[in-house]
Amino acid sequence: MGPVLCMITTGRHGAGSDDGLLVRTVQAAACAGAHLIQIREHGVEAVHLARIVRACLHAVAGSRVRVVVNDRLDVALATGAHGVHLREVSVPARDVRAIAPRGFLIGRSVHTAEDAARLGREGSLDYLIFGAVFPTPAKADPPAGLEALRLAVQGTTVPVLAVGGVDGSTAAAVARTGAAGMAAIRWWSEVPAAALPVVTRELAATFAAGRPSRR
Repeated sequence: MGPVLCMITTGRHGAGSDDGLLVRTVQAAACAGAHLIQIREHGVEAVHLARIVRACLHAVAGSRVRVVVNDRLDVALATGAHGVHLREVSVPARDVRAIAPRGFLIGRSVHTAEDAARLGREGSLDYLIFGAVFPTPAKADPPAGLEALRLAVQGTTVPVLAVGGVDGSTAAAVARTGAAGMAAIRWWSEVPAAALPVVTRELAATFAAGRPSRR
C-alpha cells in the first residue's frame, strides 16, 4: 500500500477570492493522486466556507478522495464532508465521534510524541498530522525533527502523517520513521498542474522506497 498523500489548502482564501481557483487546485491534486484534501480556510465565514466545501466535494465526486474541513465541525456536518480535521484547541475527538455519522473521518494536529500517544489512546481518531518536521517559511518555531516524528509513530496505533517541509527531497527520510504518509500545503500549490500527476507519482515512489522492509 502506498503512502497517504494529504493536500492542505493554503489558508489565504477570503472575501473576494476566486473560489473557482481553489476548487480547481483541489481537483488537480485529487486527479494527481492525493487521497485526503483538508479545507483549511480560517478567514472565511461559515456560509462562504460551506459553499467552497460543497464545490470541492462535487469536484472529487466519484473518486476515493476524501474531503475534510479544518476545525469547523458545523460546516463539515452541514455540507456532508467526509470528515473534520481538529486543531489542538478544537473540541475533543470523542465528542465529535458521539455526534458524527458513521464513517466520518476525524483527524487531529499534534506537535509532540507525547500528545500523539495521549490522543491516540482515546480511540476516536482516524489519523494524526504531526509537525512541522522540517523548517518551513510559515513556521517560526524550531522544527520537531525526524526523531520526534519517529517517536510519535512508535507511540500510537493511529496512522501518523508528517507535515512541514515534506517533499521529494525529504520523503524517503520521513518514510523511514514509519509514518503512514505526508501532508503539505506549499508543495501542492507550487507544482504546475500539468506536471502534478508525474511529480506526485515520483513522490509516492520515493516514499515507498524509503519504507523500512518488513521481515
